[in-house]
Amino acid sequence: MSTALRIYEENGRKYKPDRCEPLKNSFKAGKIQLDAWGRFAYPGHRLDDDLLPGINSIGCWDAYFPQDWGLEWHRNEGIEISFLETGHMPFALDGSEYMVNPNELVITRPWQPHKVGNPTISIGRWHWFILDVDVRQPHQEWNWPKWIVLNRADLDELTTMLRQNEQPVWKANDDIKRCFQKIGALLKNDPVNSESMVIIYINEIFIHLLELFRKGNIGLNQSLTESRRTIELFIDHLAHNIIEPWTIESMAEHCHMGVTRFTYYFKMLTNKTPMQYLNFIRIEQAAKLLLNDREQHISAVCYECGFSSTEYFSTVFRKVYKCSPTSFRLLYEMKNGYAKHI
Repeated sequence: MSTALRIYEENGRKYKPDRCEPLKNSFKAGKIQLDAWGRFAYPGHRLDDDLLPGINSIGCWDAYFPQDWGLEWHRNEGIEISFLETGHMPFALDGSEYMVNPNELVITRPWQPHKVGNPTISIGRWHWFILDVDVRQPHQEWNWPKWIVLNRADLDELTTMLRQNEQPVWKANDDIKRCFQKIGALLKNDPVNSESMVIIYINEIFIHLLELFRKGNIGLNQSLTESRRTIELFIDHLAHNIIEPWTIESMAEHCHMGVTRFTYYFKMLTNKTPMQYLNFIRIEQAAKLLLNDREQHISAVCYECGFSSTEYFSTVFRKVYKCSPTSFRLLYEMKNGYAKHI
C-alpha cells in the first residue's frame, strides 16, 4: 500500500495528513487521556511494518473538561471511522458543519477535507481508526488489507456504500459501540500482544456498519466514484494553485490518471483542453491584479499568475482580451478617470 504523504490545497486552505500536534501537546500537558497506536506522525505507540498493515492511526481520547485546541482542516491518507462515546463534538466536512452526539459515527473518505472542533473540541470520549485503502482520488479502486475478512460479496457491497454515499454522520448501534470500547481498552497494551483482538473488532465494526447501511436504505450516487468526480475536484484545486508549474503530465499524475483519459474528462467538463483552461484562469486572475493594483509591474503580475515569460503572457492575454496587458490597464484607467498626467 502507498505510504507517500502529500500536501493539498483548495479554496485557499492547505490540507495534509494530520500530524495531530495539538492532540499530542494536550496529552503531554496532561489535559486529556490518550491511548493510541500510530504510524508516520500520528500519535501513540509505534506500529511496526508487519503489525496491522494499512492502519495509519487508531486511538481514543478522553477530554474531561473543555479544551483550548482542535484539529484544523486536514485530509487523511485513508478512510477514517470515528465514534463519539460521550459528550458532544463539533465537526466540519466539505464546508458543512455538524454537532456529533453520543453514540454517533463519523465516516470520512481520504479526499475529504475535515476538521474536529469549532475551533476547540468539547468534553467527551472520541474513538477513531484510519485505514489506508490505497486511494487518494474518488475514481480509484479500493484495496483492502488482507486481514479484512468479509467475504467478497459483502466487502464489495460495503465498498460501494462507503464510496457512493455522502452522509458523514450515522447513529451507531450497541454492537458498534461495544467494539470501539473493546478496542479502546486494548490500546493500553503493546500492539504485539493485542493485534489479533483489534483485528477481530475492526472486522466486526465493518460487518455491523454494513448491516447499518442495509437497514438505512441509503441512497447511492455512482457519480461520486467516477473519473468525472476526480476531475471536478481537481478543477477546483487548480483555481487556487495557478502558480504551480503545471504540465499536462503533472495534472494527470495529480489525478492518478493517464494523460489521454484525464484530457478526455477534463474537456468534457470545461470544453477546453487542460492547458487552455489553465491559461484562461491564469489570465482572468492577471486581469484582476492589473486593475486592482495598478502600481504593480506587468512582469510581477505575469509571474504571480504562473506564467514563465512576459512574452508568452502577453500573447495569451491578447488572445483573451484582444489587447496587451498594458493597454488593458490603460483603457480601464481612462474609462474610470485614473489616467495619469505625463
